[in-house]
Amino acid sequence: MDRELLIEAVKRQMPEKRYRHVAGVVDTAFMLAQRFGGDPDKAWLAALLHDYAKAWPTDRMERIIREQGLPPELLAYDKELWHAHVGAWAVREELGIADEEVLDAVRYHTSGRENMTLLDRIVCLADYMEPSRAFPGVERIRALAETSLNEALVAGFDSTIVHLLEKGKTVFPLTVLARNDLVREIRAAGTTIES
Repeated sequence: MDRELLIEAVKRQMPEKRYRHVAGVVDTAFMLAQRFGGDPDKAWLAALLHDYAKAWPTDRMERIIREQGLPPELLAYDKELWHAHVGAWAVREELGIADEEVLDAVRYHTSGRENMTLLDRIVCLADYMEPSRAFPGVERIRALAETSLNEALVAGFDSTIVHLLEKGKTVFPLTVLARNDLVREIRAAGTTIES
């Protein structure tokens, strides 16, 4: 499927405001891929597809999680996580996307995971810091992303975890594992994490 057809397919899945966010993530992921040695084409594709199922009704996502054998533990956590796994399934089924690296970047863009690939990191971070994002700490994330993909991503996960704790919500275990894995990697490289 060519780029224009993919863009149109994605636009059909969401309201215009959500697509503006997606476009911002696409531009940011492309820039981060260039900055940190990622594949700009894969970054473009995964970023375009990352919120494919975001605007779908929760009952539709729940049905897909149950019927398609997606991780059932998702259902015990915030519905905001569901669209990532459902979206990865949907773009394979509906758009014929078969690149596992791209599908994983879609699948883990919200939660992260241990041993994140470079593409996982780029798409996840781009989702945190695209230009329309405005939340406490986003400017720090953007500043860290000038020089360190990993430190910026840790700051992003920290902001998510703090937000969830302040709201009295549960934290998805993969997010904690992803954050801790990145911290270990940063420390192993002899870098200290800026607080």
